[in-house]
Amino acid sequence: MTTVEEMYQSLSAALSNVVPDVELRYKAGLAVEINRLKVEKNAVILGHNYMEPVLYHSVTDFKGDSLELSRQAAQTDKDIIVFCGVKFMAETAKILNPTKTVLMPSDAGCSLAASITADDVRALKQRFPGVPVVTYVNTYADVKAESDICCTSGNAVAVVESLKNETIIFLPDEFLARNVAQETGKHIIFPVSGPTSSLSDTKLDYQMIGWKGRCEVHEKFTVEDIRNVRQQFPDVLILAHPECSPEVTSASDFSGSTSAMIKYIDRTSAPHYLILTECSMGDNIAAAHPEKDMLRLCSVRCRHMNQITMENTLEALQKIQIVVTVPEEIRVRAARAVERMIAIG
Repeated sequence: MTTVEEMYQSLSAALSNVVPDVELRYKAGLAVEINRLKVEKNAVILGHNYMEPVLYHSVTDFKGDSLELSRQAAQTDKDIIVFCGVKFMAETAKILNPTKTVLMPSDAGCSLAASITADDVRALKQRFPGVPVVTYVNTYADVKAESDICCTSGNAVAVVESLKNETIIFLPDEFLARNVAQETGKHIIFPVSGPTSSLSDTKLDYQMIGWKGRCEVHEKFTVEDIRNVRQQFPDVLILAHPECSPEVTSASDFSGSTSAMIKYIDRTSAPHYLILTECSMGDNIAAAHPEKDMLRLCSVRCRHMNQITMENTLEALQKIQIVVTVPEEIRVRAARAVERMIAIG
């Protein structure tokens, strides 16, 4: 078993360039206790790429984006899954593991997931009968249950193309939908919510029906941000998440999921890097690549992801809380959409 001093030395070697020493010393003790309880209770800890650096580097058994963590959740043989991420992610783990206990350190929500309801999806399906529904994994279980297939930002284009359907409904992220429509050559519309006659819809020209949900972090990055950074650092390599607007992704050098951005930085060499996504991920990349110059544009943080801490991760294991539940009727239907997504990869 790792001692507190050994944990501190390990964290210091990895994170001294991004985390103050006093924080490393304090959190080393928490990490040792979390790892002890993890073994005692036969638990696995999944950590999204947006987790704060000490948690990300000390207690997570698997790290990644939503797709990678969904795969790990589906394959684990542990009795307890602690999901260090927001609620829709923990729900996905429960959807794939109905007999296991899934815990959340904090009941953290998501502005994007909250932008659409199951009733909204049912209304769209009634308005556009027979059109397959692709739902971003950043949604709650009851919305997934109304969908034909889920997708992540990393496989959205592959999912859309796999349907081989001229027209699809793509929910709920407006900017991801616009980026996917642009890449697949589909004309997208965003119909006003509420009842509309089928006659008026037949007169519209569209191949993709979107929804105006947004991530409260990614929607705040602008082309002006990029312009200002390039003015100061002309040789910077800029990477943007597909939840950013099409104008921002077009002005960037690369756009991809969190895992795709990490892999892109792993295999490229540039004088400076800037990633337009949640700031903790930049810290985690900087820790993994001290030789690479990661610029900071951290005026925007995800208030939901920031609710996940070392302290409440420890408490989740101590008290077996917060337990995630999904009604079985919803879970079974949502599982079909999630499993189709995982099969595509």
